[in-house]
Amino acid sequence: MVVIEPLLPTKVLGVKRVDDSRVLKGIFWRLRTGAPWADIPSRYGPHTTCVNRFNRWRRAGHWQRILEAVSAAYEGDVQMIDSSSIRVHLHGANGSKKGDPVAWVARAAA
Repeated sequence: MVVIEPLLPTKVLGVKRVDDSRVLKGIFWRLRTGAPWADIPSRYGPHTTCVNRFNRWRRAGHWQRILEAVSAAYEGDVQMIDSSSIRVHLHGANGSKKGDPVAWVARAAA
């Protein structure tokens, strides 16, 4: 947060502002999980706040400045941001055609 905080807007309009740290964690949670915005846990503030700030900051160019600042603060040779997520079909892990529980699943449930 030390690198990112000075780059965020501080102008307060209307109601009391939800803490930027909470909102950033909510945005990162959503981007990491790929979940819908509405599924952001309430501990990160209202999901609408996360959506609105993400979009406002994108339009204002804040995300570009944040990535540049984080990259400049890094002293290593390689810089990568990567994530992979593969959804498995509901019955994909079972392997059974008839829907009977696999032996290890039955043992684990017992």
